Amino acid sequence: MRLRFPKTARLTHAAEFRRVKAQGTSFHGKLLILSVLKNPAPPETQTGVKTGLITTRRLGNAVVRNKLRRRMREIVRASLPRLAGEGKFLVVIARRDAAAASFAELRNEWLRLAKRAALLGEEC
Repeated sequence: MRLRFPKTARLTHAAEFRRVKAQGTSFHGKLLILSVLKNPAPPETQTGVKTGLITTRRLGNAVVRNKLRRRMREIVRASLPRLAGEGKFLVVIARRDAAAASFAELRNEWLRLAKRAALLGEEC
């Protein structure tokens, strides 16, 4: 099993983030906001699930933001094989309380939001 979060699985352009915000559906939790855009491209060009993470300065200094980003990246990376379907853009926005949350709390929040968004398969 590869423990990577490859560039092909990441949202890298600001236009992709804007598109998810404008056309996608958002699911709000206490720690995270999950925005989902299903089928962002024609079926022949779909590349699977691409994820972007947003941590703003209001969460804390760079150390806090980077720690939170690493945790969220690992949670999403571990869930990638279980995500149902092809062709989705996901944006995960950390809320202020996420900076003080434990890894388990973040993972539970992610799983709850992903189930509400119908992203996870039946084996969850």
